[in-house]
Amino acid sequence: MEPQIQYTQTSDGVNIAYFAIGAGPPMIGLPAHLGFTIAREWAIPRFRMMAELTSLAFRYIRYDPHGSGLSDRNDADLSVESYVRDLEAVADAATTAPFVLFANGAMTAPALVYAARHPDRLTHLVLWMVAAYSGDYKSPLHDQLMSMALTDWRLACESFVRAVDNWEHEEETAPMAAMMRESVTPETWMKFETERRATWDVREYLPRIVTPTLVIHPRNHPYFDQQAAKRVAAAIPGARLALVDSATVMFSDSKVAALTGEFLLGATGSTGDAVERFLDHGAAPVSSVAGLLDDAGAKRSAFRTILFTDIVGHTEMMQRLGDAKGRDVLREHERITREMLKQHGGAEVKTMGDGFMASFGSVTRAMECAIALQRAFAAHTESMPEPLHVRVGLNAGEPIEEDGDLFGATVILAARIATKAGAGEILVPDTVR
Repeated sequence: MEPQIQYTQTSDGVNIAYFAIGAGPPMIGLPAHLGFTIAREWAIPRFRMMAELTSLAFRYIRYDPHGSGLSDRNDADLSVESYVRDLEAVADAATTAPFVLFANGAMTAPALVYAARHPDRLTHLVLWMVAAYSGDYKSPLHDQLMSMALTDWRLACESFVRAVDNWEHEEETAPMAAMMRESVTPETWMKFETERRATWDVREYLPRIVTPTLVIHPRNHPYFDQQAAKRVAAAIPGARLALVDSATVMFSDSKVAALTGEFLLGATGSTGDAVERFLDHGAAPVSSVAGLLDDAGAKRSAFRTILFTDIVGHTEMMQRLGDAKGRDVLREHERITREMLKQHGGAEVKTMGDGFMASFGSVTRAMECAIALQRAFAAHTESMPEPLHVRVGLNAGEPIEEDGDLFGATVILAARIATKAGAGEILVPDTVR
């Protein structure tokens, strides 16, 4: 079920859209830049997985900053102070309790200011791909994207997504670029980037931050400077710095999630209990995770095996073949998958265009179906001019059933396992094996 969007208003009258999911101690997650929107993130697997995993342990709060998404598109004031006001408004509206603040990318600057000014509101501060002032962005990619924005906004969005995400999730480039185009106009984006690079400098606030702080940063990234993260961590008293090889989005990477979880374990009371469930990417005992979701009114279902399929190289195929021919290949994927599900007693839960989610009452039947699927796709590739390479992932447990859909740790881990499989592969956890 998609989160319910709510609104609050800043001290200067700007309307800000936000959502809150989960029932644990609060965590506010800031967007990386103006190219995200809570209206579309839920449809992108990594963002949805990140939100669902986080909501297993926390009351996860996320919002659209002004100038983008569902918030006011007013771009009269794009100063760092204006984005601090956004955060203040959401924090005051969404929770009265001290919360974990997680910020990444461009929006780490207003988060740093907020932490310095409101130490009583925070339990922990986690920063991912941090930048405290304009000099932290030195990549020539930025200047190239700025010059491209007004002449070819579609290409600029796709290039920006590829650069920031460091090419790690090619299959999501197109939907993320579409989200960026929908979230912000090229004029506002250019104005925001120009303002940020010219005037944003929050280094003076760093020594005043007393909240326990963790700075996580990719070792090699074409857009975010590793040295900037080291300078920020050195300037905040007692801050920890962790360098990782990944450059993906927030908690959708297990290393980032694990580092964050271990850092938050210093908390006391219910937060400490919640973090135990958050660690290892939500891989807590199914009963405890299901219990969390039961509190929110969801219904735990019987033991099932969840199967995910995903076409490898889907975006490149559609760009190469065009919509009409590409859709013909997708129809073959749908036909083969549905035939194999029918033969092996699987129930189609939903299709995501380039993939399926299915449910089985038997682990054995799910495994037999996965094998049959890969054999059928291999036979198709041998006999047809356009290859059809598919990855398959399975997981077993007691998912949460609501409105005909399945949720919870069992489903989330099944989806993540599928993303780790290669073309023609079937990947399963030890429990299924």
